[in-house]
Amino acid sequence: MTIDIDKLDHVFFIGVAGTGMSALAQYFAGLGKQVSGSDRYFSSGLQNDIQDKLGAAGIRCYKQDGEGITRDIELVVVSTAVEDTVLEVQKAKQLGIPVIKRSELLATVVRNRKTIAIGGTSGKSTTSAMLFDILSYAGLKPGIISGAGLVSLIREGKIGNAQTGEGEWLVIEADESDGSIVQYEAEIGVLLNVDKDHQEIDTLMGIFGVFKENTRGIFIVNRSHPLAAKLSRDIRADFSTDVYSGAGFIGTDFHQEGLDINFLINNIPFSLHTVGAHNMENALASSAAASLLGVDLSVSAAALARYEGIYRRHQVIGNKRGVWLIDDYAHNPAKCAASISACQQIAPKVIAWFQPHGYGPTRFLRDDFVKEIAGVLRPGDEIWMSEIFYAGGTAVKDISAGDLINDIRLLGKNAFFTPQRENFIAEVRPHLTEDCVLLLMGARDPSLENFAREIWNEL
Repeated sequence: MTIDIDKLDHVFFIGVAGTGMSALAQYFAGLGKQVSGSDRYFSSGLQNDIQDKLGAAGIRCYKQDGEGITRDIELVVVSTAVEDTVLEVQKAKQLGIPVIKRSELLATVVRNRKTIAIGGTSGKSTTSAMLFDILSYAGLKPGIISGAGLVSLIREGKIGNAQTGEGEWLVIEADESDGSIVQYEAEIGVLLNVDKDHQEIDTLMGIFGVFKENTRGIFIVNRSHPLAAKLSRDIRADFSTDVYSGAGFIGTDFHQEGLDINFLINNIPFSLHTVGAHNMENALASSAAASLLGVDLSVSAAALARYEGIYRRHQVIGNKRGVWLIDDYAHNPAKCAASISACQQIAPKVIAWFQPHGYGPTRFLRDDFVKEIAGVLRPGDEIWMSEIFYAGGTAVKDISAGDLINDIRLLGKNAFFTPQRENFIAEVRPHLTEDCVLLLMGARDPSLENFAREIWNEL
């Protein structure tokens, strides 16, 4: 359907507490629209941090019981998880209110504003945040719609995953997991990498190929990633860590010391308070994209020296008795391996805990998880897993996280299965040393933030 954003006055979001939905809701509230929404996590009398922050942004929140759906609403937006059988969807249709998917509304936003879309199977949220920080530092007053909260925005009392912005440019995270990336027609498209994640490589290459064709202006890729390089459109705009690639932006001389990384981009020194070589690539991508808008690399370096990170992306909780506790959103094989590798530069021992999500995804990626995680573990490192997170539905529970642990153990690695995660800290305590990293990894489960806090309190 055709949507005229300028003529919209009242928009209702079903599932508004979700990361993607809350970001769009805040964006529209920032446009001066009347915004309301509901979520199954909202309940009268119970304190809810997301609900409080949405309220502070001027968004009226309701329980998911239909009360919020009224005749004055002009558009109802649903996430992919909301089915047509939901009461509120049925009520909206009865009242003749159009119902659309979140991705369709975001695609409309992209068509109506100069947009830089960040795609790839890893690093989208971080690169989006870095680019937003660079453009903000450069005085361009950008907007952002992201999949994770920026620490700089969270400190302002916001959820942190969106800002409308007064400038002409918008940065968005373009998600391939549900195929919605093919709807976006951005001015600038950025492809970070292509690794097996939710779908097979051939399918992903097809999706990212459409992303490339739909990009109206410049499409830039990471030429140090072979699959991404196949989709290059203009090598002079591309970025790479390979000096022989011919790309316009080259990252070299990477060095990590503790919780800081240093490197050069086209001989300009960069220093960031974060970890991992993958974050050099994210910084390289964001700096390359900013350069296309006229932002000098030295300005990008100054901006990223102040970069504060994003929620649950190598988020350092703290250090107790020599144990660094780090919480990370890593959830696919490549991300888990990169997360462990980054932590290996901090201490001589890394103990990684991982909670896979979804029985289907875990079954699909079983061999890849085993190969990637086992391949990166040093002799003294350990991998622990708790049982697969189950969000409901009709999933066939014919695989266990314990199966992955057994496979990794057969490869001679230190691997342990603790089915109930509440038992993890007691079981892992004898394995902790006075100089190690305890890395928590997992996604989709909204209680993981509280789990990290619990581990910290019990350390």
